[in-house]
Amino acid sequence: MYSKKIYIASDHGGYQLKKRLIRYIENELNLKIEDLGPYESNENDDYPDYVIPLAHKVAEENVRGIVICKNGVGVSMAVNKVTGIRCGIGYNIAVAESMMNDDNTNVLALASKLSSEEHAMVIVKKWLETEFGEEKRHVRRLEKVAELEK
Repeated sequence: MYSKKIYIASDHGGYQLKKRLIRYIENELNLKIEDLGPYESNENDDYPDYVIPLAHKVAEENVRGIVICKNGVGVSMAVNKVTGIRCGIGYNIAVAESMMNDDNTNVLALASKLSSEEHAMVIVKKWLETEFGEEKRHVRRLEKVAELEK
C-alpha cells in the first residue's frame, strides 16, 4: 500500500465525495492525506483554483494526489497541464489498477456523479495499493510522453 502523503482537491461538484474519501483514507486505510480545498461547498468555485496547486505539490514532492469534479474530465485536463503530472480518470477498478501499473499515474481523477461513494473508495484503494510495473515497454512510452514536456 502506498505510504507517502496524499493530496486531495475538488470543486463543488466533488466536495461531498472528497469529504468522504478523506475520512476513508485517514480512518480505514490509515494514510496521511492533506485537503487542498475547497473547504466549503460553493457552486461558483472553479476547479483550477484547487487542483492546479495540488498538481504542483504532487510534481514537486513526488507524491500522489486525487482530484474530483462531477465527471472527472475538467480536473484531469487541468492537472495534466502541469509538468510531471500523469493523471487518468479512475472510472472503474480495472482502470485504477492499469493506470498505475502501466502508466505510473501520480494523480487519480474521480467523477462524483458517475459512481457511488463505496465504488469510489474501492477505486481509490486499488489505485493506492498498485505500484508501477516498470515493464520496458511502459517505461519507453512514458519517456516519450515526458519528452513532450520539454
